[in-house]
Amino acid sequence: MCIFIFSLPAKLINGGIAGIIGVTCVFPIDLTKTRLQNQRNGQQIYKSMWDCLRKTIRSEGYFGMYRGVAVNLTLVTPEKAIKLAANDFFRQHFSRDGKKLTLVKEMLSGCGAGTCQVIITTPMEMLKIQLQDAGRLASCQKAAIGIQSLSQSAKHLNTIPVLSRAYNVGPVLVTQKLSATQIASELLRTEGVKGLYKGLGATLLRDVPFSVIYFPLFSNLNKLGMSSADGKAPFLHSFLAGCTAGCTAAVAVNPCDVIKTRLQSLNKGANEEAYSGIIDCATNIWKKEGPSAFLKGSVCRALVIAPLFGIVQVVYFLGVGEAVVEFV
Repeated sequence: MCIFIFSLPAKLINGGIAGIIGVTCVFPIDLTKTRLQNQRNGQQIYKSMWDCLRKTIRSEGYFGMYRGVAVNLTLVTPEKAIKLAANDFFRQHFSRDGKKLTLVKEMLSGCGAGTCQVIITTPMEMLKIQLQDAGRLASCQKAAIGIQSLSQSAKHLNTIPVLSRAYNVGPVLVTQKLSATQIASELLRTEGVKGLYKGLGATLLRDVPFSVIYFPLFSNLNKLGMSSADGKAPFLHSFLAGCTAGCTAAVAVNPCDVIKTRLQSLNKGANEEAYSGIIDCATNIWKKEGPSAFLKGSVCRALVIAPLFGIVQVVYFLGVGEAVVEFV
């Protein structure tokens, strides 16, 4: 147990570095996923992932694909660090009797990791989604007013209506770029800390099953490549194991991710309804958009999670953090 506590800082460093590298690489696809998931039938601005990326670059420039990346890069270090370190902690705890970890105990370790990470994940996703979806809403608004320039409709956002109670009345013309700090400050002022944790239940519903699937699957896939000599899997094998496990878990929990994205989107386009909770959201999506709506953005999510967790696991198992701690 003492060894684990000693190595905890290294594990936190590994998780943080891996998260930053992974997010930087796949963020544009994550933005596409959010926009596709928030589209309603009959109000589709984007036809596919590639169409969304193309239109985003054309209307918002290259850096438009990185809307919300700052908040992600800021919080992904503690998020990934907590997730990976918590999983290791629970695995260590369940195997302290010297017995081999069973599949059930591996799943319980993943469950514990997913539960711990939502402390950071919920506010991070909450802020990120508002920034990522801003371009889609702007496109909807332009279409609604006949492709008029938003600059001609000034002074509509002095009170940041994206966070006001009137956000469901109709389209709100955004004339300035909001920052994560502005959104967080307004939420804290109007709703307190709970405002940043809107969609907490849906985040748990997504992240706990994800971790229950991901960690045991990765562990067992990675073991297939381990040699008896050093007990480590080759670099490429760990990467592919992370990609495969991440992709599988991502697609499995995509319906929960759609629900979470809808619940956490504060600003709505014209005729886009708000939801009172998880059940209300799931029921309305099923009735109005059909079961296929729960798979919106699933390809994007798989393309995001697969390399992200591949990178995470490779950095984690390379022991970059251990080298840093030893050097210090």
